[in-house]
Amino acid sequence: MTRLLALIRTMRPDQWTKNLVLFAGLVFAGGLRDGTLVGLATSGFLVFCALSGATYLFNDLTDLSRDRQHPVKRLRPLPSGELSVPTAATAAAVLAGGSLLLSYRIGLGFGYVATAYLALNVLYSVALRRMVILDVMAIAIGFVLRAVASVEVLFSTAPDTEISPWLLVCTFFLALFLGLGKRRHEVLMLGDQARGHRSTLGYYAPPLIDQLLGVVTASTVVSYAIYTIWPGTVEKVGSARLVYTVPFVVYGIFRYLYLMFAEGEGGRPSRSLVTDVPLGVNIVLWVLTVSAIIYLR
Repeated sequence: MTRLLALIRTMRPDQWTKNLVLFAGLVFAGGLRDGTLVGLATSGFLVFCALSGATYLFNDLTDLSRDRQHPVKRLRPLPSGELSVPTAATAAAVLAGGSLLLSYRIGLGFGYVATAYLALNVLYSVALRRMVILDVMAIAIGFVLRAVASVEVLFSTAPDTEISPWLLVCTFFLALFLGLGKRRHEVLMLGDQARGHRSTLGYYAPPLIDQLLGVVTASTVVSYAIYTIWPGTVEKVGSARLVYTVPFVVYGIFRYLYLMFAEGEGGRPSRSLVTDVPLGVNIVLWVLTVSAIIYLR
């Protein structure tokens, strides 16, 4: 039981909230009333949770020596010795293989996206995370692939479903925003030891990150605002009322910036989502407002 708990902790179930993006296509396409689509989206969500768990295991295996020098990561099951390397490697292979098989049963397009997501994460673990700028861009592309997968889920019963390019752009910039926030937290926390833990962190000077955050913050808000009034969105929703949800997005981003700069947060975005009450309430209100506009028209 202890080994199983250590394995589950290494798979980072608290990070699986990122895979809720798999429901985006379902929600914005007005498919919550269709039980079949809800089941497919849930299956897709579970597939990506399994893929995420496999990639976290693989990442910890490849980063084992560096994690042992990190003040926080050295307490993880693999660096601390609580979980053995053979067990982690076997679990990663089983999770990756099993989830890919299931992904192709959901749909051919969905399987292609799931395969691309796994390949991107493997490439990130072995190479991209050591390349400045490309490391955070790879993380952002991973979120875009999740958004694409959320639409591929719908193709089996609604082959005419289209994804808004502005929704993909917004997803990309929002993921960049969170990724840069995490890099900023790591650089400030590790200080002079940052480069020793990961070579790219030595290139992320706080002033540079702050400038990059300014660019992606504005880009995220603008791209979301354009998405709400994009003709394809207006036609699908039946009105341009989604623009009324822009203030929620602005507040959420501003609140997260406050947590980064004033409270020293940013290292674990998923934790902030569930521990910061104002941010959590804002997200709930955004979800309720979007749902009301789409489903109560």
